[in-house]
Amino acid sequence: MHILIINGPNLNLLGNRKPEVYGYTSLDEVNQYIREYFKKVKLTFFQSNHEGEIVDQIHKFPESFDGLVINPGALTHYSYAVRDAIEAVNKPVVEVHISNIAGREEFRQKSVISEVCSGTVSGFGIYGYVLGVQALAHNLKNEKE
Repeated sequence: MHILIINGPNLNLLGNRKPEVYGYTSLDEVNQYIREYFKKVKLTFFQSNHEGEIVDQIHKFPESFDGLVINPGALTHYSYAVRDAIEAVNKPVVEVHISNIAGREEFRQKSVISEVCSGTVSGFGIYGYVLGVQALAHNLKNEKE
């Protein structure tokens, strides 16, 4: 099983940007945490601050990966390009957010991505990535049985 994890804009600033909201763990440390948690799952990580690069990665992912976990960052709230890319690939995708977007500012409460994802994990800090990968791996395993 091979899972792609995409992190969107500003997530490269984890550990420094609003640590009271996003925590003190850097993106590299988050990636290492996920790797250590899933020793038997092949994981590939990608981060970009550019919407088009994220769309390109989503377009390519069905060729090499079984599923996708994505934290689209602010693209969550307005990127119909990311939404349409997810919808077009016809593979399982889990949306992850470190903070509880439902409890944040009004503009952050709506996700245009959620309705084309298998599920959404929000508000559990970096452990949300673990929950997202676990759910994706579980569903992929059940599909093969």
